[in-house]
Order: sequence, then structure tokens, then C-alpha cells
Amino acid sequence: MLIGLMTAAANLVVGVFVGLCGVAGFLLPMFYTTVLEMRVSQGLALSFSAFIVSGILGSWNFKKAGNLDVGFGFRLSIGSLAGAVLGVYLNRIIPEERVKVLLYLVVLLSGISILCRKDKKSDVQGKDSAVNAECLSEKQRSISIRNNLPLTFLLGFVTGAVCSLSGAGGPVLVMPLLVLLGIPVHTAVGVALFNSIFIGIPAAAGYLLPCDFLEILPILAIALIGHGVGVFYGSKNAARINQGLLKKGIAVFSIGIAVWKLVG
Repeated sequence: MLIGLMTAAANLVVGVFVGLCGVAGFLLPMFYTTVLEMRVSQGLALSFSAFIVSGILGSWNFKKAGNLDVGFGFRLSIGSLAGAVLGVYLNRIIPEERVKVLLYLVVLLSGISILCRKDKKSDVQGKDSAVNAECLSEKQRSISIRNNLPLTFLLGFVTGAVCSLSGAGGPVLVMPLLVLLGIPVHTAVGVALFNSIFIGIPAAAGYLLPCDFLEILPILAIALIGHGVGVFYGSKNAARINQGLLKKGIAVFSIGIAVWKLVG
């Protein structure tokens, strides 16, 4: 009973944060393997199963709010699907700690880049042209990554492999990189949640294979329900958050978690 309550609470809280800003899912593997002392394969199987639920519910709500580019998401996810299969395989032959160091270095650099990028604001009318030029530049970067199929596929493949290998889920790495490449933050969260479905399916299947399914089924059901409720609530209210504040919050959160994991 205690394990069930702890699992429900952890998935509910993490689900809310995933729905709001797309990150925090990577806390679930840590919860399963440290707090509940499960085997790594069990923890990753439960986590990626939850990421599929969060991806479906979260991206659905972001789509209804107009914050999901489905076409770009599909193109990105083609690469992620292939990368996730590779990541599950690599998990069995590469020391996990080495991959996690790489993951959190990327998260750290992405967070710093997002935080340091400041939107210019005009104090006088003469600065309006500079502001418009920067807005146009950001729009052009966004269009460039969305229409560049090889780059989109490569980004999806690499992030899919790293995320499925390390248990990060997807959005914690994909979302900051999309923002860095010029995608608006709410759209980046929506695409990252959508993309996590295609990372989660092969990863969950791969990590469930060595597990006793009947043994893990009760805790899996509790986890999916708690996570689903949290993500649905968070994603329904995500559009109400100020975009600039959300961007800074995501950057600080990414930097803090990356430093904590790297130091640890």
C-alpha cells in the first residue's frame, strides 16, 4: 500500500511539471531505482510507459491550444523512433554513467544559452527596427530547422538514442534544444511531448522484455493513472503561463538539475 501511494504521488507531481513545461520526467527513473530500490530495467520500463501517457495527453492539449506543429513533430519523431531503438541496445553495452554525463552537459549548455538570450526591447522609437530585425531573425531560424529534413532527422535520432539510453524521457533534452534553434517555447514543449511518444514506445517495450510483467503490472497501472492525471492538469494550464517567465524557468531548472547531476 505504501509503495502504491508513493508511486501515485511521485507520478502525479512529476506529471504536473511535465504538462506545464515538458521537463521533470527524468526524475521518475531516479525515484524507482533509489527510493523504491527497483532494478534499473524495471525503473526504466515504468518510466517510459509513463512517458507515452504524458506524451499523448500533453501533446493533445497543446494541439488544442494551437501550440503543436504536428508536421514538424512527425519529422522529428521519425529520427527519434530509430534512435530510441539504438539507445535501448546501447544501454546493455555502454556504462550508463558516461551517457548521463553527456546528457546533462548538453542540458546545461542548452539552459545557459536560453537564459543568456535576451529579447531586445525598445525604449525609444528609434530602436523599433532593431527589435523587428531580431524577431525576423528568430522566425527565420525557426523556419530553417522546421524545413531542414536531414537536420531534423539527425536531431531526433541523436536525442532519441541518448534519452532512451539514459532514461531521460525526451523533453528535458529535446525542448531546450528546440528553443535554442528558434522554436517558440510553448511550441517546443508541445513538440517535445509529442516526440516523447515515439521515444517511449520502443524504450518501454525494450525494457519490459526482461521484467516479470505480472509482477510489475499493479505498480504500472498505478503509475500510469497518477502520471496521466498530473500531465492532463498541467498541460491544460500551460498556456496561461507567461512565455518569457516559462522560458527563464525552464532554463534555470535545466541548469540546476544538470549541475546537481554532474556534481553528484
